[in-house]
Amino acid sequence: MLRVGVTGGIGSGKSTVARRLAERGAVVIDADQVAREIMEPGEPVLEEVRTRFGDGVIRPDGTLDRAGLAGIVFTDPGALAALDAITGPAIGRRVARRRSEVPPGTVSVFDMPLLVERGLWVHEHVAVVVEAALETRVHRLVDQRGLDEQDARNRIAAQASDAERRAACDIVLTNDGTTSELADAVDTLWRDRLAPWNDNLVHSRPSRRPDRGAVVAPRSDWGERGARLVARVAHALRDVSAVTEVEHIGSTAVPHLPAKDVLDLQVGVRDLEIADSPAFTTAMREAGLVRFAHLTRDSPQPPDLDPDGWPKRVYGSTDPLSIAHVHVRRTGSPGWRLALLFRDWLTHEVEGRDSYAAEKSRLLAMDDRTSAYAAAKEPWFAAALPRAEAWATATSWSPR
Repeated sequence: MLRVGVTGGIGSGKSTVARRLAERGAVVIDADQVAREIMEPGEPVLEEVRTRFGDGVIRPDGTLDRAGLAGIVFTDPGALAALDAITGPAIGRRVARRRSEVPPGTVSVFDMPLLVERGLWVHEHVAVVVEAALETRVHRLVDQRGLDEQDARNRIAAQASDAERRAACDIVLTNDGTTSELADAVDTLWRDRLAPWNDNLVHSRPSRRPDRGAVVAPRSDWGERGARLVARVAHALRDVSAVTEVEHIGSTAVPHLPAKDVLDLQVGVRDLEIADSPAFTTAMREAGLVRFAHLTRDSPQPPDLDPDGWPKRVYGSTDPLSIAHVHVRRTGSPGWRLALLFRDWLTHEVEGRDSYAAEKSRLLAMDDRTSAYAAAKEPWFAAALPRAEAWATATSWSPR
């Protein structure tokens, strides 16, 4: 099942987005609702809150004085951190149980205000942030929720900034317009990305890049997208002890270089057999990646080397709008080293990068089919390898 995290600052409209996704067929777990449940009378968490913040945050009927607690924590970062330390683990356990009960094949949405602050976005296949201008949010909180204006501003200031959320999230929905406009945006997201993505996951079907016109001008978001995917894959593989590192490689990891809009990652392992194990394949599937069974080796460089010395495994993303390939290679193997060498050489040597960009343009002018283009690049790599190796020697480069 596809896991979708939805977040946004207070007053942004994230709950409206979550409700619309529920109308489209998703099962929504609301972190705020769970937080209310664990604070009901008789719950252990409520007693921990009473112990930390005093009897003054408990009403005579034994229920939590939410406004009183908010007045304490939203003006004191230390108090807010203490509250999060009490409630966070309990919320996490209950959310995990609820998500485990979602029917197979159903999109699971986690509506979570602190998705970014707590680093929980790495658990999700995709994170959506809902944004609105500061004054719009303040206006909503005052007019629709009856908050004092300063209280509204304090609550907003206590949360992550828009820039912090954007860095961690894959999709931005702007909610400065009407409710109808926001609903249309959610419907488009569901139709074009979330529903097909979930279908790909259910059927273990990796997304495919187009065979023509796949190479595009350098995109400013490749670095951030690559970093998010690295974090998700590393998180998914955290319990696989044979994994040594996860890195963004390939042309999209090189600034200012035209490339196929395909993220390439490399997972280093101590033994390639681990990539065929159930633990590894299950972890990769948790990250939304499925195996390309027919891809089992790299093209040797130089080409006259024994191809049996260049084995690998390749996994593909199931996201229909953000294609990624994850190459699994033994740490220290020739293919593993070469991927890191070319990335670093092209990043630091403008002449090499410009030469590669010119070769890409020349080949695409003759035949822009992806299949033909990939094969035609091999002679350039063979000719460039001595230059890359000379740079490595001159700079004392070694793979990380």
